[in-house]
Amino acid sequence: MSQKLFYNSKESSMIEKCSFAATEISKLEVMNPSTVATAVSNLGSLKVSRLLITDQSGKIIYDNEAPKENQEKYALFPEIVQALGWNNVFSWNYNNGTMQSRAATPIVSYGILIGCVYMMEYDTQQGALVQSLQVNTLYITFVLEIAVIIFSLIFSHTYSGRLKRISSSMRTIREGDYSHTVDMGGNDELTLLGEEFNDLVVRLQTSEQKRRNFVSDASHELKTPLASIKLLSDSILQNDMDIATIREFVGDIGNEAERLNRMSQKLLSLSRIESQEDSDCEIIYMGPTVERVMRMLSRIANRNCITIVADLKDDCPILVLEDDLYQIVFNLVENGIKYNVPGGKLFITLRRDEDNAIMEVRDTGVGIPEDALEHVFERFFRVDKARSRKSGGSGLGLSIVRNMVERNQGEIQVTSVVGKGSIFTLKFPAFDTEESV
Repeated sequence: MSQKLFYNSKESSMIEKCSFAATEISKLEVMNPSTVATAVSNLGSLKVSRLLITDQSGKIIYDNEAPKENQEKYALFPEIVQALGWNNVFSWNYNNGTMQSRAATPIVSYGILIGCVYMMEYDTQQGALVQSLQVNTLYITFVLEIAVIIFSLIFSHTYSGRLKRISSSMRTIREGDYSHTVDMGGNDELTLLGEEFNDLVVRLQTSEQKRRNFVSDASHELKTPLASIKLLSDSILQNDMDIATIREFVGDIGNEAERLNRMSQKLLSLSRIESQEDSDCEIIYMGPTVERVMRMLSRIANRNCITIVADLKDDCPILVLEDDLYQIVFNLVENGIKYNVPGGKLFITLRRDEDNAIMEVRDTGVGIPEDALEHVFERFFRVDKARSRKSGGSGLGLSIVRNMVERNQGEIQVTSVVGKGSIFTLKFPAFDTEESV
């Protein structure tokens, strides 16, 4: 910026001096060394280091450095050549602490180019200023480079140390310590990475706890029928029984084996759901599936004196796995029958709520206590363990239902009042086709 200001002020000053000298010389009737020298002396002190006056061909008429020696010589400086082409010229350069400025202006008399004025100045003060700026710039650059190097070393050391902290934490997690977290500190990308790492650790810890709970629950659930089978078989082998008693014991063994089979099938269903093996979704209406489930479970409903009331007129299409939808409806309707009261009712309603297809399964059974509502979709959870085992329940049905609903981009909710019944509400995105619009 200082150089630009110097350039502008110096240019206007020297061009003004050249123009002033050119105007005075253009008034001469004859332009020769004598008349030009007289005119220059009349101009006063121009305060320039060198002053040249040339004719239109570039021949020197006047030179203040060597008035006689350089006469009749040609001065073809770049500035003079440009000035003889009718241009005002200014240039400057810096060399060894000195600023050198040059200017040239054409001399015009009655519209005819008759020569030019060339001036040159040496400015040591400006040169010293430029030299000082150069030294300061070099010093500042050097200091900045040293600072950048030091900062880079500190940053790389700190960065690598924080990365090593994450790597060490990953090794700790790999060895099985899921309670370990990392404190990165700061507020940068590595901090975000540390937070994501800690979130992942929490999820791993939760998954590990669920796995342990699942193994524990599964072991407990499988142990009961296995213990019953062993007890019954030992009783048959160690005691003298009549044929009727033996048949009764063998029937009990068969029931326990069937219970084990149902439990294993449900565990396999959960495994398939979580591995996302099935993906062939279809656009179907829920009504036909509900009707098929009602036909399949009608005998059980009649045996328990349960009346099923279905309102399917507001059905709409959804995108879903048909087998999943059948399993979902079957489990909910079966539970509504099993855990209802004799002579009770089961209501199945289909309706549409804006962009969602809603299915509601409401029973008039015993209901679910409020403190158990948040656990009903957990594996092996049973509200009434004794009643569930008596009805053949394994505590896996509603867990399967929830996983299937979520796999098909749906939602399931349950509300219940003890002594009045429960309501299971399913919500799926409606999938309108051109035919159904």
